[in-house]
Amino acid sequence: MKSIVVYDSQFGNTEKIARAISSGLGLSGQARVISVKEIQPADLSDIQLLVVGSPTQGFTATAATRAWLKSLPGGSLQAIKAAAFDTRFTQEKINEVWILTFLVRIFGYGAKSIAELLRKKGAEVILPPQGFYVGDTEGPLLEKELERSAAWAGRIAAAVQG
Repeated sequence: MKSIVVYDSQFGNTEKIARAISSGLGLSGQARVISVKEIQPADLSDIQLLVVGSPTQGFTATAATRAWLKSLPGGSLQAIKAAAFDTRFTQEKINEVWILTFLVRIFGYGAKSIAELLRKKGAEVILPPQGFYVGDTEGPLLEKELERSAAWAGRIAAAVQG
């Protein structure tokens, strides 16, 4: 299986998750990790799996992640399996501010918007969008999130192989 993990990261937390996912996918084939700011159209040729991740900002993915996905030609991800993830606050932290609880219920998180854009471009999203937790805006990642992301990569690989 040939896969690419594309990410955007503001403080390094989402990049760490992307690298852990790529390492986990590497156990089932070829896996690369590329920043959304560096990915080129040729990078998507001959892949079977595309995993895209972003920090949640304003209840969606970063502007760079959304712009890249929107720039892909319609149907360009046809026959590619995909998965989406984000980094976000825990529900307990969100519950500390009532308006955040309300807004998350309405808009959701970054991974949801990524999954929707992947589908619009023709990808088959094979698992529900996944969130990984940070302690605060700049992090750090909570304990065991790197291990959890590597385990999620295993579930992705199993779903691709079928």
